[in-house]
Amino acid sequence: MKKFQVEILFQIDDEFMSLVPLHRNYINYLINNDVIDMYAVSMESQRIWITINAETKTEADQYLMKSPLFKYWDYEIEELFVYDGQLFRFPCFQLN
Repeated sequence: MKKFQVEILFQIDDEFMSLVPLHRNYINYLINNDVIDMYAVSMESQRIWITINAETKTEADQYLMKSPLFKYWDYEIEELFVYDGQLFRFPCFQLN
């Protein structure tokens, strides 16, 4: 399984905001099924960053197309070579 980083730019209007609850349900479904590792939104810059587990870029794109907010997005998908961070490390052991 490969990892892909998606960067999304979006524009907000009233219809967009009405679709957010449905979109969040879909994102939660993907997180619970280990499709999405990370999901972050900035309202300041109107950007979303998603790390997706998929076999191909096309498969990652197909997950994105199913979002209720898809029509509001301009996005890029890039395959990741390295994906690392604190959450992937063993905890530090402390002797009592």
